[in-house]
Amino acid sequence: MAIIRFDPFGDFAAARGPWIPAVDIFETDAHDVIIKAELPDMTRENIEVTVENNTLTLKGERQMPADVKEEQFRRVERAYGAFTRSFTLPTTVDSSKVSAEYKNGVLTVKLPFREEAKPRTINVEVAA
Repeated sequence: MAIIRFDPFGDFAAARGPWIPAVDIFETDAHDVIIKAELPDMTRENIEVTVENNTLTLKGERQMPADVKEEQFRRVERAYGAFTRSFTLPTTVDSSKVSAEYKNGVLTVKLPFREEAKPRTINVEVAA
């Protein structure tokens, strides 16, 4: 029978892997595409939003808390480090009018439709 030394904190270590922030993508009644990305514990300066060649790219980096030393951690389940997410934009989006807002750990990117892509009503004339 083998003797195994009991380590009360042995189960607390967690492997770190790449970080891919979760996103929701939806269309509003005003015909805007909205992308919401969960980016907790980040500052606006650590987030980059770019639009190029019909591709929206979100980049950033979440850093380990500076006030806690590595050897003080008992468990690390949240991922840290750099991330990149890219999304192909539909041709209906006006990439020159993209806006972004970061509030309460959520990045909201608004992608308005081009005017010519928005639905419009056409009046039908009645011939006499």
